[in-house]
Amino acid sequence: MSALPESALFAPVEAYLESQGYRVQGEVDHCDLVARRGDEPPVVVELKTRLNLELILQATERFALTDAVYIAFPSSAALWRRHWRRVRKLCRRLGLGLITLDGEELLVNVRLDPAPYRPRQSRPRGRRLLAEFEHRVGNANVGGVTRTALVTAYRLDALRCVLALRDGPLALRDLRERSGVDRAAPILQKDHFGWFERVERGVYELSPKGEQAPEAFADAVGKLERELEAS
Repeated sequence: MSALPESALFAPVEAYLESQGYRVQGEVDHCDLVARRGDEPPVVVELKTRLNLELILQATERFALTDAVYIAFPSSAALWRRHWRRVRKLCRRLGLGLITLDGEELLVNVRLDPAPYRPRQSRPRGRRLLAEFEHRVGNANVGGVTRTALVTAYRLDALRCVLALRDGPLALRDLRERSGVDRAAPILQKDHFGWFERVERGVYELSPKGEQAPEAFADAVGKLERELEAS
């Protein structure tokens, strides 16, 4: 598909729109394709051999001319497998229509029609975002870094439990009081990080991995220790 000229995309889209009763013209006022049916507002289609930022920017500029703007490009199995949902969501948010040209025959597939976007916020996700933000200590994560263990609010609470257990095993009741972590019981019982071991019912100690956790998260632990000193 990479060697396909952009002009090769015009004919399939033209034929499809003509089959829907549109008159079609190419390269009208810098638009790749303009179509009109009767007295309806014009339809603009911007063509590219692949989805990229330039295509999105060109298409959004066409909203100065009409609300009916589509982007069209050849589909690829890899793109749809990895990004199909996000591509649709992006186009829906921008109010763009989406056309793919599929296979070697460049079959026209209208995936999404233009429509005004009416965003819906998720209140539970918004509450989780604020709770996570407010529960963190300091700023232990660098934005944009990947494949690195994030210091989340949950991990901070687990580290508080680690600090409380450094002097030896504790019952859950004593651990909650010493660490100040109300959810200490599920943290130790689920033990997502492998930091804790049960000595007996309701009593826990650090695992060998847990003993290494303060060193692995030294910056976060330092902030927690200063927090304890200040309390």
